[in-house]
Amino acid sequence: QVQLVESGGGLVQAGGSLRLSCAASGRSFSRNAMGWFRQAPGKEREFVAAIGWTGSTDYADSVKGRFTIARDNAKNTMYLQMNSLKPEDTAVFYCAVGRTVWPRRNEYDYDYWGQGTQVTVSS
Repeated sequence: QVQLVESGGGLVQAGGSLRLSCAASGRSFSRNAMGWFRQAPGKEREFVAAIGWTGSTDYADSVKGRFTIARDNAKNTMYLQMNSLKPEDTAVFYCAVGRTVWPRRNEYDYDYWGQGTQVTVSS
């Protein structure tokens, strides 16, 4: 059974940093793209960042230069380092595993999803 578990969320002041982790189990995803999405209250879920099986990355413009996505295939784990956090980054962050090898921005390109972790940035 495939399972994705996010961790590392929490409350942080504006300008601070958090590191999210997404641990996958049930099978290896080293040949799959993985991604982070987020959903703020009252808004639709949106793309944040994605990483392909070769390590190629893609970022939403809103987080480019502040967030860094990485993966450790040996640990079947993906990370999201978030720096210079802003109140508008407040959301539930979800990790997902894609059905392609290349990073994708559309959530419909992802088959497996975690339960989400809350990130709250205070001003």
